[in-house]
Amino acid sequence: MEKQALITADTLELMLLNQIAIRAALEELSLWVSQRGSVNVHENVMAALANLDIHADAISSGIARLRS
Repeated sequence: MEKQALITADTLELMLLNQIAIRAALEELSLWVSQRGSVNVHENVMAALANLDIHADAISSGIARLRS
């Protein structure tokens, strides 16, 4: 693997790990909000988090291509 691709893959992987951590924290907060009666807010947050999951899959694929 060329050095530039390795650096890019490593950087993207760190960003992906940050995205996963932020997603988990937002989901915990959303569940907390839902338990206090704001089910609509929870549903909106979960819909946005579904987009993060889709993007995480695409980022993972890109990292794999860079590493191959």
